[in-house]
Amino acid sequence: MSAAKKPTPKKAKKTAAPKKAASPRKPAAKKRAKKPAAPVPDTLARLKKAHPDAHCELDHEDAFQLLVATVLSAQSTDVGVNKATPGLFEKWPNAAALSQADVADVERSIATIGMFRQKSKRIVELSKLLVERHGGEVPDKLDDLVKLPGVGRKTANVVLGVWWGRPEGVVVDTHVQRIAQRLGWTKNDEPEKIEVDLMKQVPREDWDATSHVLIFHGRRICNAQRPGCTSCPVNDACPSAFHAENVGRKPPRVRD
Repeated sequence: MSAAKKPTPKKAKKTAAPKKAASPRKPAAKKRAKKPAAPVPDTLARLKKAHPDAHCELDHEDAFQLLVATVLSAQSTDVGVNKATPGLFEKWPNAAALSQADVADVERSIATIGMFRQKSKRIVELSKLLVERHGGEVPDKLDDLVKLPGVGRKTANVVLGVWWGRPEGVVVDTHVQRIAQRLGWTKNDEPEKIEVDLMKQVPREDWDATSHVLIFHGRRICNAQRPGCTSCPVNDACPSAFHAENVGRKPPRVRD
């Protein structure tokens, strides 16, 4: 007689854990629609109308004074240069006089300007070359100007544009670079490439005015840290309007 089989115990059914109520999804943040850049000549015309007094703010009475003041303005403010140059030009009013100056005396005359020692040496040297090669006169050609000490393409075009009205390009300083990037006129960061972009889009007769207008706009409204987009006369044509704080600025330094 076989032993009776023991009944197999039934497995207890697993009770499913109660489902957690799904958390409500946050609505996706709306992306700010990026405006296309308006035609450069149109926007430039509006900026010229907004800044009719835009001009070179370096005080000068002739091409020599303009050249020297522009060399001195590198990494210095126009206001600071204008405070120093009256005394400088009173002592040495032309290339012939400045070429004979003692560099130490020139240093004392412009000591309030940044890098005054290096700049003193340069303006004495460029004065000597003006006397030796150009009869003491400032040349009106880019190739001749850039061969002078302390004179690069930007400085040369300031002189060519402001004094003779014949620039060979657009002067790109920090203001011009920042505004051109914010307005969508360039995607480049190097001044040389930005200049090429502007020369392609701006009529040649406006090359000189463009730099002055953008500089005035950058100083008065579209400054680096707090651009005044609300009061900007071309905010409807600017792809960076109302979020321009980080456009056209160098990234902050990362400290170790």
